[in-house]
Amino acid sequence: MPGIHVVTDSACDLTPEMADRLNVRVVPLTIRFDDEELIDREELSTKEFWDRVVTGPHMPETAAPAPGAFQQAFLDAAAAGADGVVCVNLSSGLSATYQSARTAAESVVDQISVRVVDSLSVTMGLGLMVMTATERAAEGTSLDTIANELEDLRSRTRVYGVVDSLDFLKRGGRIGGAQALVGSLLSIKPVIDVRNGVVEVESKQRTRSRALDYLAAKALEAGHLERLAVVSGVAPDIDEFVARLTGADCEQELVVSELGPVIGAHAGPGTIGLCFQIAR
Repeated sequence: MPGIHVVTDSACDLTPEMADRLNVRVVPLTIRFDDEELIDREELSTKEFWDRVVTGPHMPETAAPAPGAFQQAFLDAAAAGADGVVCVNLSSGLSATYQSARTAAESVVDQISVRVVDSLSVTMGLGLMVMTATERAAEGTSLDTIANELEDLRSRTRVYGVVDSLDFLKRGGRIGGAQALVGSLLSIKPVIDVRNGVVEVESKQRTRSRALDYLAAKALEAGHLERLAVVSGVAPDIDEFVARLTGADCEQELVVSELGPVIGAHAGPGTIGLCFQIAR
């Protein structure tokens, strides 16, 4: 199929149905439980992942795709007659996935033009950028224009989350031990954000209800939004949180998705994520 094809990785948290509808190729990361390695979304569904996390003895770990996985996605696009590929990836500050895609793009330079974009984001922050890319591709926008627009969109994309504890982030090396210890001692409910491509503690709230109020206010007070999404890591109060977003000023319909294995492995169960794009 001619035109620009869009490739991403499974940290985007687009459901398989969303990816199929958008015609997006999703390259999976690998999830490890002790010595067992499983390919995200192919050998391990999101439900199976959370069942293991909640009931199993092993903390999950993640591994970036090999360059060959992206290379195959790019070559498949070339074989389908694509004019080029834009590949939008999980933040380079959190994973080697972006570099893997860059290496793959260099290997196919004689077969197809590929622009690899570092989203500096995670979960549906990345997913919303992918949605924008697919819309522009469907409109016939050129490869370089799409890549440039995505790079501009990074500065307008926000990702926040409420986690039950900082233990998963600490064990995964995504946040300092001192911050995690303070959170545990005070029994706080931390609000995290992805800032410049890395995870930071944005606020510390005394109760989960206050943390979710604080989180919702981020979207309600951000002004006019282009897109808005919520993700849930088996959070029992996700419907209550979605109700808190009533009145958000957004051009597109709210997207609700599950927090997948890649980000869920580092955030832990009970996490609620809020992702949005501020309009220009």
